[in-house]
Amino acid sequence: MTFKTYLVEDSPVIRDNLVGFLEDIAHAEVVAHASTEDEAVAWLKSHHDQWDIAIIDLFLEQGNGLEVVGACRGRSLDQKVVVLTNYATPAMRARAKALGADAFFDKSAEIDELVEYCERLGATRR
Repeated sequence: MTFKTYLVEDSPVIRDNLVGFLEDIAHAEVVAHASTEDEAVAWLKSHHDQWDIAIIDLFLEQGNGLEVVGACRGRSLDQKVVVLTNYATPAMRARAKALGADAFFDKSAEIDELVEYCERLGATRR
């Protein structure tokens, strides 16, 4: 079953690749995307019940993904927040978790784990 995905990624190339990957491999429906913190937070506030998973990069054109993760704190228990970044240091992982991230993946080394996470999420939506 598909699940609604909100994508926060500032690189158009990476974003386009992720959309294709998520829709083809993970059976997700990307409902919207943002490239800045302000844009992401505004969308989340006005569409609070229109997503199942938010996938968030940490370093954005404006602002940062940690603030976006924090803005998701009031979400439903069924909604998941995932960080996907090239800066997967232990300190960043800890900060994201403290702000409410459900999962954290390194773009360069943990794509298979992201696929598995999305597959598990999809299975719970059936």
